[in-house]
Amino acid sequence: MKKSELNLPGNTPDNQETDFFLPDLCKVQSVFILLIVTELVALLFALAHPSKELLEWNYLGLISLFGHWSVLTSAAILCVSRPQLAKLSTNQAATFSFIIILGITLIYSLVADHFLRPQSGTEIDARFIFRNLVISAIIGGITLRYFYLQHQWQQQKQAELRARLEALQARIRPHFLFNSMNTIASLIATNPESAEEAVLDLSELFRATLNNKKMLIPLKDELELCKRYLHIEGLRLGNRMTVEWKLASYDGSVLIPPLSLQPLVENAIYHGIQPRTEGGVITIESYRKKNIVYILISNPFDEVTTGSHQQGNKIALDNIRSRFEAIYKQQAVMKTSQIDGQFTVTLRFPVQ
Repeated sequence: MKKSELNLPGNTPDNQETDFFLPDLCKVQSVFILLIVTELVALLFALAHPSKELLEWNYLGLISLFGHWSVLTSAAILCVSRPQLAKLSTNQAATFSFIIILGITLIYSLVADHFLRPQSGTEIDARFIFRNLVISAIIGGITLRYFYLQHQWQQQKQAELRARLEALQARIRPHFLFNSMNTIASLIATNPESAEEAVLDLSELFRATLNNKKMLIPLKDELELCKRYLHIEGLRLGNRMTVEWKLASYDGSVLIPPLSLQPLVENAIYHGIQPRTEGGVITIESYRKKNIVYILISNPFDEVTTGSHQQGNKIALDNIRSRFEAIYKQQAVMKTSQIDGQFTVTLRFPVQ
């Protein structure tokens, strides 16, 4: 899955490994979880081991050592083999993973039997080996099954998220078209040449929005769409509207849901600039602090029209807020403020 898309599972080479049910066991978080779970399992076996004391520490130490070596080695091999396993079917990959776990367990069981019973020579404690393999098979099978179910659950969540985001975006596009066509219609009688120019800008806008199936796009593309829309509105409003851009430079890692800034710019015009005879200034500002991006869109407002301003903003704000919450969860914040005759919408979201 590419960074700029939230796609459903596919069979392309780029997303085969991402759509694989086995997680990346090389990550620090995965290794930490494996260590904790292994130690808890070892503690359970130590508590269940018959002993005069509540806990036999020597036994716990041996089990922990054996468990950690087996688990970490299996995780390392599965991590290295993950790209190759991802090319196989789920059943084949699960079978090979299961065999790897049992093979590692068998090797360490033979090593442990040799060092724990040096007097036995070449004799192997078959009962010890068989018991370890059975325990490994049960725990390994349960773990692989958990990974598979967890992966299926994540895929289902992703599909539901995409359907929800597509529905939200579908609600914005007709509204965008309706308002843009109204703008062009108002120009036809007074300035046909400007109307023709606006139609060309609108066609470029819709070519970009309708052909884009991505759930996340580069921020620069969304800002470019806003600039085109402001140009259309500028033909109608003339010198009544001034736009101030205060943009920081960004790299390609900053992504944003499409059509998330344009409705805010549209609201700034229709509820902040258009009702005022003298017009006003729209300010679009963006900056980045570490891995957090801030975008602020400000426009003037009058106390008399504050109530209608808030009501007109509600649909667009609720829609955009829902999309940001769906993608970024609690990491995204959207808030509005009215200070000193300025209405400001602030977006804060992490670098995705």
